[in-house]
Amino acid sequence: MTLNYIQTNKDAIFNEWVQRLKEQSDETVSNVILDQNFTIYSNELIELAILKISGSVDVYETRLEDFSDRVVRLGWPLRFVVNALDVLSDVIYECMVSDDYISRENQAEVMHNLNHWIKAMISEIINDYTTSWERTVSNQKIALQELSAPLIPIFEGITVMPLVGTIDTDRARQIMENLLQGAVKHRSEVVLIDITGVPVVDTMVAHHIIQAADAVHLIGAKCMLVGIRAEIAQTIVSLGIDLNRVITKNTLKAGVEAALEMTKRKIVPLEGQN
Repeated sequence: MTLNYIQTNKDAIFNEWVQRLKEQSDETVSNVILDQNFTIYSNELIELAILKISGSVDVYETRLEDFSDRVVRLGWPLRFVVNALDVLSDVIYECMVSDDYISRENQAEVMHNLNHWIKAMISEIINDYTTSWERTVSNQKIALQELSAPLIPIFEGITVMPLVGTIDTDRARQIMENLLQGAVKHRSEVVLIDITGVPVVDTMVAHHIIQAADAVHLIGAKCMLVGIRAEIAQTIVSLGIDLNRVITKNTLKAGVEAALEMTKRKIVPLEGQN
């Protein structure tokens, strides 16, 4: 009975439901959910509800997983999706009452079925949404790790690793791996670690840099630390950190010039050029 009613009156239910959602949505949700996407995905959500009620398990589960993946990518808040299903249940019930589809005899059954279906959908969406979100975050974390410590070849035998932001233990491990793999891959003779964008160099950071320099030395390359600002130098001195084993330069430019000298090259101006 409920399924037939929803299918027959889908447009009216949908319009009333969407109107209520727009009225209830706060500014944050409105900024994330554009009108076009709002209509498309709201329509898909009500189709999912129909599939759930009809008992089309395989189709429902496949489409639910796909729906969850896409709303995560779109940035839809989970609370909005959950609230939307609660509102849908209210709209269906009120429409059925208005159209005299609910009597004293079947009222309890209709309410029970609606609550059962909607609560099941909410639970399943939370589970799929959470799984999709965790997968997305995990993929982003991997991508950020790969980008957080790139080793860039700038001349034959000379590579640079620009570091930006705070260096913690996990990132230090990633730096070490990228440094060694990249140095071997690019056949580096000199590796420059540029810490211009690192806000703080403490004992732990310095320790990791020294370890990285030692590791690079073991594979036959030299390591140079560049971008040491005045405040970083003062911190290193005050902490008593020994960087004697690491070649240091205050700027990347000075480091590149030194690296070229180490590889028996230099930059010279072209004749006739200003």
